[in-house]
Order: sequence, then structure tokens, then C-alpha cells
Amino acid sequence: MHADTQPLLRFGVIADPQYAAVEPNLVLGRYYANSLTKLAEAIETFNAEDLAFVVTLGDIIDRDWQSFDAILPLYDRLRHPRHFLLGNHDFRVEPERLAQVFGRVGMTSPYQTFSAAGWRFVLVDGNEVSLFAPPPGDPRLAAAETWLATLKSKGAANAHPWNAALGDQQFAWLEGVLGKAEAAGEQVVVMGHYPVYPPDAHNMWDSERIVDLFGRFENVAAYFCGHNHDGNYGLLDGMHFVNIKGMVETPDTTAYAIVEVHAGRMDIRGYGRETDRTLQLTAVTPRLAASAIR
Repeated sequence: MHADTQPLLRFGVIADPQYAAVEPNLVLGRYYANSLTKLAEAIETFNAEDLAFVVTLGDIIDRDWQSFDAILPLYDRLRHPRHFLLGNHDFRVEPERLAQVFGRVGMTSPYQTFSAAGWRFVLVDGNEVSLFAPPPGDPRLAAAETWLATLKSKGAANAHPWNAALGDQQFAWLEGVLGKAEAAGEQVVVMGHYPVYPPDAHNMWDSERIVDLFGRFENVAAYFCGHNHDGNYGLLDGMHFVNIKGMVETPDTTAYAIVEVHAGRMDIRGYGRETDRTLQLTAVTPRLAASAIR
């Protein structure tokens, strides 16, 4: 039992509801329509807690523009501030609708940052350079083809068309946000749809440069993501990489979490398939010392 029973803040996390009014994919074990029931249950749980916000880590829908009309009203029941990230499946809509997806879920910017209880939260747009999010004719499509071709030539495990990368401008923005947070003495949690560590077939195309960037800032405590429905976890130089399991999997077992942030740790309370974890937060000075040794 921990002595400090009151956390600095709590927040809710959901990954990959991937709703669509279609038959389940029994081979992949995805039950798209059942996510409405699972999401309603998660929101009921969240509403009984004192949370700073709830974030959905992308793939709100599996496909089809009208799927948003069915699932988004459930979020109106949520009594806490809500934040969305988008995933690759959120762009499985008609080409003329691609530019409207962010607005449909109420996002004023594809990537954003906000603070809560002295912590800095950064939400990145992992779909920026991809084969599915940019509208036809967008130069990012050609950049995505180059990324993918290069990775395939190297035999990379993540050389798949359903992954993506950050654009250089967003990458520079991320670097700037981390630097300002460090100067302000803020610890940081970054969130994205795609994993970046440990190495995996689902990881972002530019995962290595993102992990290298995080390693330059001792205040980056954790990175939360979805996309890999099996979930995953990695620890690197004191940074925790938490892949939340996909809600869409299985007929009736849900997956979501409440994260409690304390001064020296994060406690993840998993529901359904999601795993309980305690993440120890490494003090700044030891990480600087460790990096100086290398």
C-alpha cells in the first residue's frame, strides 16, 4: 500500500474502439459493432471517477463516415474533458471527406499540447505522412511512398502501409514543446496512435528518430499509444512506453485504463484485457548522470 494515497491527477485512456456496423472479423478477432457497448461501459466507469480528462488514442471507427454518427454521441455522456487522437482507420472514409475528419471529432488542430497539475501532455498526429490520411494530390503521399520504399529495402519489420510518420514541421514542433517543458520544470507524457518502442511491426516509420528525441529530454516520463491491439510495454532510459490494448478485440471483454499520476510513479488501473502496471518515475538527476556516462 502506497503512503501517498491522493494522486496529483487521474486520466482515462481508451485505444481502438474501431466501431463499424459490420459483421465481426473472426480471423482477426475484431467485433466492431460491440464497441458501442464497451465504450458506454467505459464512460460510465470514468464518470464515477475524478478525472482531469479522457483521451482516445485513435481508431475511433473502423471505416465509413457514418460510423462517427453512431459512436461520437456516446462521448457526449462523458462529464470530463475529452481529447481525441486519430488513427489509420479513422481515415477509411470517402476521399472527399479526408480533410473533414479532424473537425468531425472536434479537433481544432491535428496535434496539440496542454498542461494539467504541473504535467505537460503532448498529443501527436502520427498519420501526417501516410498513404491514407492526406487527400489525393497532397505531396505527403509521395513522401509516404518514399518512407515505405526505403524501409522495405532495409527489410524493416514496420514497413507496412498501415503505419506512418511525423512530418518534419511537426517533429520540430514536438522538439520545441519538449524543450519549453524542460525549461518550465514540467514532466511530460506524450501520446500518439502508433507505438515507437520496443521495436515492433506496428511501430511508426520514424520511430527511431522519435525515441532518440525523447532521450534528449530527461523530463519525458512516458509515451502512451494504441494501434497494436495486443498491447505492449517497454522501458528505455527511464522512459515508459505503454501500448494500451484495443477495445475492439473479443466479443465482450473490454479494454481501457485509468492512470493515476503520483510524484514518483504512475499507477495504471486496467479494465478488461488491459494490464495493471506501476511505472516508477526516474528522477531527473540520475538520468542526466546516466546519459553522461554513455
